[in-house]
Amino acid sequence: MTASQPTTHAPLVLVADIGGTNTRMALARGHKLIAPSTTRFRNAEFSGLGEIVVEFLSQHDEKPQHAAFALAGLVHGDTAEMTNLGWTANAQDIARTNDIAKVHFLNDLQAQGYAVGGLAENHLRPIRTGQQEGNTRLVIGLGTGVNAAPVYCTSTGQVVVPPSESGHIHLPLRGQDDYRLADWLIARRGIASVEDVLAGAGLERLYDFHAEQSGMAGGKDAAAILAAMDAECTLAQTVGRHYVRLLAQTMASLALVTLPYAGIYLIGGVARAFAPWLDTFGFEAAFTDMGRMSDLVQRFPVALVEDDYAALAGCAAYLTTR
Repeated sequence: MTASQPTTHAPLVLVADIGGTNTRMALARGHKLIAPSTTRFRNAEFSGLGEIVVEFLSQHDEKPQHAAFALAGLVHGDTAEMTNLGWTANAQDIARTNDIAKVHFLNDLQAQGYAVGGLAENHLRPIRTGQQEGNTRLVIGLGTGVNAAPVYCTSTGQVVVPPSESGHIHLPLRGQDDYRLADWLIARRGIASVEDVLAGAGLERLYDFHAEQSGMAGGKDAAAILAAMDAECTLAQTVGRHYVRLLAQTMASLALVTLPYAGIYLIGGVARAFAPWLDTFGFEAAFTDMGRMSDLVQRFPVALVEDDYAALAGCAAYLTTR
């Protein structure tokens, strides 16, 4: 957890990070989370977000005045669709049910964007140093889903993080393996998107593709694929190398759109799982292989965020600006 110190009179607020598998919820004052209040819920045990909010607040005597929720899904004003959960939620309904003055919905990567400027060094693992400068950053999430969000800082110091659905852009294609993969995905998914390969379930699809191409059995889950990589399984390491190349190319393309001179920040369980393999599987060469733009891409630092509560801190930071 990170953040500047709030005043003792800052209003109590509710913050939440709703992922594809778990929801983390906490109370906060100013930028600072109230650590003992932090609770994790398994989404499979609930029918919707409203149910989790009611359960959390029933455990606390003090009631928050405002709330900000980071959601892994598409946000339209007061409505959110969590595509990997099949949930929809309405901010006004949650506010009314729980007597909260205002509930704000953010895309989960937006919340991460509001957090990264205040992350402690011990919560960041450098991937590449680059030439850090300026205030523009890019946050990329790899987990149950995939998304990215740029982080801009105005001349007055205000942080602006526009929403994005970058995980659903087309997969980068270079070479016959990529084109065969794209055709294979389109036949099964209707599109070959970044999320279809770089999410946790996407790694499983990538393994099935390579297994089929090699005349071998597929069907491994992500954890088993990673274990097979550790065991030096040839098929699993082929999959891992392909994954890292596609990740690096996607990151470089997004970086050219946003020019994140202050750094690219990777978050999520899949990002953490692949961090030890990036060097082995050629991340640096693939990331900087951008033709005449290679020198520019080489300037962007990359780090892995290792703070599980960054999105909660980001929600709290967002509320201080409202």
